[in-house]
Amino acid sequence: MTYTIRKRERKPVRTIAFRHAAGVGLATIALIAVGCGNGKGGDASAPPQIAVNASSTSKTPTQPSEVKLNGEGDVGVTLTGPIAAKYSSATETQKEALGKPLTGDRNAGTRESGLVFQQFEGGVITAKNDQAGTPAYITLGKIREAWNIPRDPTGVPAITGTNGSAGPLGFPTSDEDAVGDLHVSNFEHGKIEYNPKTSQVEVTVNGNVVPSGV
Repeated sequence: MTYTIRKRERKPVRTIAFRHAAGVGLATIALIAVGCGNGKGGDASAPPQIAVNASSTSKTPTQPSEVKLNGEGDVGVTLTGPIAAKYSSATETQKEALGKPLTGDRNAGTRESGLVFQQFEGGVITAKNDQAGTPAYITLGKIREAWNIPRDPTGVPAITGTNGSAGPLGFPTSDEDAVGDLHVSNFEHGKIEYNPKTSQVEVTVNGNVVPSGV
């Protein structure tokens, strides 16, 4: 009797395992790709947009180059440069204290010191020069009056002295501010204080109190 031995057919295990492993690897790569797209990868692209939005909302409002007002006798007065910018940004209280602008060459222009100014009924707006962006300041009432008193180099009132920005106090460096009961304006070389309750004015030049002259 003759026997025929048949060999069992072996399945390609290695090939299947390889393909299975390859499939798992591709699936893993796909999952990693999804994680990058929805996680840190997405956040990394956000800052540039935020920066653009921040810069677009932080722009400083443009100040007008001219402001037209009615002065004495309804004569038209045009403010320009830093003077116009300051008047435009002034509070209603400051504008009321200033009143109408005064007319005539002596009430507006540029002094030898370079200071530009516009006189008003109740005060003056000044800036160190007429260049755009130069800060301007409001000086009012009795403080303006004391600043305009001619003084010698030590600050003592003198007929032959100089006043305003050319005087010993120099240029204004602040608006008139309320400090307790006092109204105070600061200058390059001193300050002037006014007490509205007593009408007293105190002038300080280079650290020394001098006669106010008003």
